[in-house]
Amino acid sequence: MTHILNSSRFLHGGDYNPEQWLDNPDIIDRDFILFQQAKINTFTLGIFSWAKLEPEEGVYDFEWLDDIFDRVEKQNGNIILATPSGARPRWMSTKYPEILRTNEEGQKLLFGERHNHCFSSPIYRKKTQEINRQLANRYGHRKSLILWHISNEFGGECHCELCQTAFRRWMQHKYKTIDNLNKLYWSSFWSHQYNTWEEVHSPSPLGDTTSMSLNLDWKRFVTDQTIDFYENEIKPLREITPNIPITTNFMGGNPPYSDVHQDLDYQKFAKHVDIISWDSYPNWSNDYESTTELAMKTALMNDVMRSLKQNTYLIMESTPSQVNWHPFNKSKRPGMHEMGSLQQIAHGANAVLYFQLHQSRGSSEMFHGAVVTNSLSDQTRTFKDVSKVGKNLEELQPVVDTEYQQPKVAIVFDYDNMWALSDAKNYSDETKNYWGTIQDHYSVFWHNNISVDIISTEDDLSPYTLIIDPMHFMMSQTFMAKIEKYVSSGGHIVGTYMTGIVDPNYLAYMGGWPETLQNIYGLSYVETDTLYPTQNNAINWEGDFFNIHNYADLYELKGAKQLALYVDDFYADAAALTENNFGAGTAFMISARTNRDFLNKFYQMLINKFDLYNIDIPVEDINENINIQIRQDDAQKYFFITNYDDSEQTIVFNDNYIDMLSGNSLINNVTMSPYQVIVARKA
Repeated sequence: MTHILNSSRFLHGGDYNPEQWLDNPDIIDRDFILFQQAKINTFTLGIFSWAKLEPEEGVYDFEWLDDIFDRVEKQNGNIILATPSGARPRWMSTKYPEILRTNEEGQKLLFGERHNHCFSSPIYRKKTQEINRQLANRYGHRKSLILWHISNEFGGECHCELCQTAFRRWMQHKYKTIDNLNKLYWSSFWSHQYNTWEEVHSPSPLGDTTSMSLNLDWKRFVTDQTIDFYENEIKPLREITPNIPITTNFMGGNPPYSDVHQDLDYQKFAKHVDIISWDSYPNWSNDYESTTELAMKTALMNDVMRSLKQNTYLIMESTPSQVNWHPFNKSKRPGMHEMGSLQQIAHGANAVLYFQLHQSRGSSEMFHGAVVTNSLSDQTRTFKDVSKVGKNLEELQPVVDTEYQQPKVAIVFDYDNMWALSDAKNYSDETKNYWGTIQDHYSVFWHNNISVDIISTEDDLSPYTLIIDPMHFMMSQTFMAKIEKYVSSGGHIVGTYMTGIVDPNYLAYMGGWPETLQNIYGLSYVETDTLYPTQNNAINWEGDFFNIHNYADLYELKGAKQLALYVDDFYADAAALTENNFGAGTAFMISARTNRDFLNKFYQMLINKFDLYNIDIPVEDINENINIQIRQDDAQKYFFITNYDDSEQTIVFNDNYIDMLSGNSLINNVTMSPYQVIVARKA
């Protein structure tokens, strides 16, 4: 694989904000001594520097940034140069108030926070291009510049008149005529017909939030308008530095406190960046779940990001110790920083970068973790942990140009479906949990050391032996035809309850379940039973009983074979799990939400039936706290073996291997300490 950044090493470093220390150059001098000591080789500069770069309109100061470039290059370091549009200077908001955002109630916001800018504003678009052109002309030729970092954590929305006008143009482009809009919005309901395009308005608690079609289109528009802003911002960079790749840092959710990021469609955004980067902040050491459970959820988010381009990716931000915005900001336990950092490398990342390299002395992120804290010491536990990871990444240099092992299994995840299902006026607002359902299905494969891709409805299905398509509430007929072709050609698919209910216009399918789905699954959908939290039912599968909760779908058999039956209620003895041979492939339907015990049995059956195990796993009889991920090239496989438990674990190697981190031989029984990572290659 060609490294897109033309780097022969893993990137190790992160956000550096020297503009905070310009009046104390001794601090910067010491920083660079410490950075070299911690094996920091990559610096993300300029993210929040606009006020220093352009203190007055049209007046630029680059001397301090020139000095940082010089220092980095003396240490043979890399620079990721950010464009500063995520936090503009105060003077700009004062002079051009139109760039301030307007909230959903029509209130113009004051200057403050970050990202408080209108993506539709012509003035702000002009200003971002101006500063970016200055940066590209000045630094585009520097040997240390390896990547442009556009803005920071794009998100949010604006409801000003500029954005309303842009939304109306977007709607007109999509629907062509008012009559078509009314038809597809079913706007005769409650007499909500539109008469002119000027009557179109974004969802607002002061107006309409009851139209699910409008709510969904607004989310789609916000993604498209954000991408359009991004594309406008990068024009000078593409023109002046066409050989420097471009990224922007996505947000992936930070379990256990949040799930997959829901503001923007990253599957769509990914087409506009050269390399995926994202900000990963799992709360290690929480008391909500085991470290192994959190590791599974974090692994899933890494696989989401890796799958966006089926390539290596970057961890643009992570914390070397703690954050300052979780409900409880706990430090990592000893060994956890190395464990978490190498987990990301194991799943295909080629960078471990931090926010931040030097801790802020004041303001909102003064307590956020940093490589160099306000103690300015190299003796902190965090500094030693970071230095160890830096050493690890040097030892793993042969892994840089490897690929993540091609999975045989993929899970379908769709942003439109997530938004539509979340807004559905049905089921239960508290228990839909689309992302949690994906986590449950993914967990079985992760615990079995089977790699998984997370794919969109536009991705090619043919590389996979098994496709899992959970809770596909909003499904297009185009995708139905796609899975029909996949299964008939020999693929295998697993569907679940709450699938194929509405089309992409948020209109119900008429005349029952779409015929294509009936043919694939050999079923006809009847209804969904939504259970209260205290209610449950059960599945009888070959004499094993499994509890179900939240949702149970009822189907009539149309050729499918029933493998398991419901136990109770008016649908006792109805099919709860079915299998249908369709063409050369197979379609399974899980009709109800179960616990993981059912999924473990079900997927173990499919793992064995379809030979889904990764080959050449080097150890035997491991428990669920040990996880193995594989990176490989044509010559070698590298096995990342991690103990996610807080106790020692013994593993047994089936051949002679070498641990690339310690240099130790791995023969027969090997004891792993809590949170230890071994990277094994054949001796």
